[in-house]
Amino acid sequence: MRRYLSLVLSLALAGAAFLSGQTMPEKRTVVTIGADGVQRIEVIGGSYYFDPNVIVVKVNVPVELRVRKESGITAHNMVLKAPEAGIDFSVSLSTTPQSITFTPTKTGKFPFACTHKLLFFKSHKDQGMQGVLEVVE
Repeated sequence: MRRYLSLVLSLALAGAAFLSGQTMPEKRTVVTIGADGVQRIEVIGGSYYFDPNVIVVKVNVPVELRVRKESGITAHNMVLKAPEAGIDFSVSLSTTPQSITFTPTKTGKFPFACTHKLLFFKSHKDQGMQGVLEVVE
């Protein structure tokens, strides 16, 4: 039993070391405005990534993010704190899509990330699970 536990721990450490060296390529999406005047986009969180990880929206136009996580047991969340721009949320991701709605009131680049961390490993953010919401004119 100890040997099995040791093997599992070794594999987990090796996997964490591998993942910590990865950088996610930029996947940029410019969100279009629907016929109802809302900017809608689906965001998937997974094994230390967000897809897309750069989201471009227009200022003063309502936004609906449909967020979910890929299947698996690892817990993830999505946090973006920019109350000065009308954007402030923190949601736990599930395989069932959830809607986050807001209207950005200020242009700029606002970072979002998964804030989860397991024991002494790097945080999910430090492993690449982060992105930027870019609000433009």
